[in-house]
Parts: sequence; C-alpha cells; structure tokens
Amino acid sequence: MPPASLTDSAAAPSRAFIGTAGWSIPREHAECFPADGSHLERYARVFNAVEINSSFYRPYRTATYERWAASVPEDFRFAVKVPKSITHEQRLENASDPLERFLAEAHGLGATLGPLLVQLPPSLAFSAHAARFFATLRDRFAGDVVCEPRHATWFSDEVDALLREHRIGRVAADPAPVPRAAVTGGDPRLRYHRLHGSPRMYYSAYEPKVLDETAQRLVADLAEGVSPWCIFDNTAAFAATPDALATMERIAPDSTAHRRSERA
Repeated sequence: MPPASLTDSAAAPSRAFIGTAGWSIPREHAECFPADGSHLERYARVFNAVEINSSFYRPYRTATYERWAASVPEDFRFAVKVPKSITHEQRLENASDPLERFLAEAHGLGATLGPLLVQLPPSLAFSAHAARFFATLRDRFAGDVVCEPRHATWFSDEVDALLREHRIGRVAADPAPVPRAAVTGGDPRLRYHRLHGSPRMYYSAYEPKVLDETAQRLVADLAEGVSPWCIFDNTAAFAATPDALATMERIAPDSTAHRRSERA
C-alpha cells in the first residue's frame, strides 16, 4: 500500500474539526440532527469530524471503512485511533505487522481520512522503542498523526523535537496527566484537543466557562492558519454531543443549523 498523501494545508482554508468519539446520537439530542439516514449520515450533516475510537479495540475490514467514507460529505474527516495491540500490548515494539494491517484497513477511508491517533498507556515511558516506531510509521504513512502520551517522561523539549522531526502533533488532553499535557506540542501544524470530561472522566459535562475557553483556543489556532481538531470523549453519560454542539456554536453562530440545511 502506498503512503497516504499529506494534506496541502497551504491550499486549503483553515477550519476547525469538531466532533465526538463515535457517532452515536443520544435520544435527548436527536432533534439537533436530521431524522433520516443512518446514525453516521445524520451525524455528518451536523458535525464535520469524528474520532473512530472503536478501532482501538477491534479491526475493521477495508470495505467497512469504504462504506463509512461513502456515507459522509466530501469535507468530512475521520480520525482513527491506532489499535491497542500496537500501543498497549506490543507497547510500540515489533509492531510492523499489525501496523501494516491497520494502515491497509484504514486506507479504505480514502480522502476522508484525517489524523491517526496514537494514544499511549500511562505506564509507557518514552524510550528508543518509541523513536523507532514513529520512524517505521512515517516510512509507511505520510498523512497526519497525533500522539496522546500520558507518562511524564514524554513531556520534554527533547521529545517535542523528536515529534516535530516525524511531523507528529502531541494531543492537548483534559484532564491533563501533567501540566504540559494541557497544551498541544510536537508538530505545531497539528493541534488536536481531546476532552475526556472533568472532574469525572468520560462522564462529566463541561461547564460553559470551559467551553468558552476551548472555543477561544480553537479560534486562536485558526488565526495562526492551523486547522485544529477538538474531540469530546465524555460519551459515557452522553455529554459529548451537547458539548461539541455548544463549542461549534461558540466559534460560528448558526454553523450547526447551516451545515444541516446544506446536507438536507
């Protein structure tokens, strides 16, 4: 499989990619989405991005990715989480074969493929294995990659330099395991904000003040010519959908309704 092409960011206007981890539509927010179509089709008429989190737990056939790509508008993008067999079981070591399989599968998304998300276990310290893994990944994939490390050893100028060398963005996470994890790092062209819910991870909805601050960060990214990503992962109690909708509305009032009317 040939490497995917890098996005020509200079040719495309900056825009914020906002969505949730997965495309389920909570019943209490169904009125915000069109009534017809699959969950993915309805979701993609409102949001312009989604994170495929389930790829972390199980593989999907290339045909499945192709079907998903055919279900969304041309300007929609999928972030895809790298399988735990690579990040948590192999711990980035001797992972060439599972990486090849995963890339071949995800290639089915075609032009709708956004960044690959490499989330690392909290116990995984930075080491030479990680440097070799990213070099191997870059030999096989030329598209966007972001990394969410959680061990304190990853948050240094030296590691940021390595990530920049391999054109990998470091995720800004909330809650942040260490203070530096609250802001993006690595490749400055790749800014991926991942909000897991706080104070209770995966469950808590965000207060309006936090959503205001999140929107301000995204607007600042846009002002620098960057197309940031913002994914809400607080899905356990269905808080992600309203938080993502509220963030969209803060950045561009009426953008949600406008996108839905365009795709009706």
